[in-house]
Formats: sequence, C-alpha cells, structure tokens
Amino acid sequence: MTRLTGSALRVTIFIGENDTWHRKPLYSEIVHRAHDAGLAGASVFRGVEGFGASSLVHTSRLLSLSEDLPVAIVIVDTAERVRAFLPQLDELVGEGLVVLDDCEVIRYVGREEQA
Repeated sequence: MTRLTGSALRVTIFIGENDTWHRKPLYSEIVHRAHDAGLAGASVFRGVEGFGASSLVHTSRLLSLSEDLPVAIVIVDTAERVRAFLPQLDELVGEGLVVLDDCEVIRYVGREEQA
C-alpha cells in the first residue's frame, strides 16, 4: 500500500463526460492508468454545470441541449510521481484543462485487506 503524508502534488483534469479514448470513457482510462502507475489515488467527480475554452455552457438542468457534463479527475501523490505521470495526460487529454496544485496530505488511510 502506498504511504503518503506531508507535502504532495494534486493534479486535476477537467474534461467532458463524453470524451473518449478508443471508445472508452476518457475519465476511466485516466483512472486506470493512474492505478497502473501506482499513484496513491484518483477520483472522478461529475459536475452539474460548467464551461471551458469553447465557452459552451454544459448543464444538467431539464430542457438543456447539452448532456456532455463537466468531469473532474483528481489525483494526489508525491510531486515526483505526479510529474512522472504527466506525459500520459499529455497523450490522453486533447481538449480540457490540467491543473497542478501543491497540497499537504494530513491523513491517507485505506481499508484493511479482507482475508
């Protein structure tokens, strides 16, 4: 299990939920690659409304024409490990936003493995 406390780096990737990688959801490909890379963790959050570089507002409100809601993938690990993962994001993210933030991990505890 990865141990993580103290200074860390958070990468947040903003994409659309309809974005794909080889006919598979892009957010899923990013999470699985982060897992394969041994990163401490990754989570996907679906937004209810937002816009990006295209200035087109995507919303979940009734009667909206847009169903391509915003998605944020958040990954936290050591700066070295996150930066080593960035070339994969460069390959995967054709449209979107990738943001890096310094952060401090206060607590990182997983579930006990079941026998």
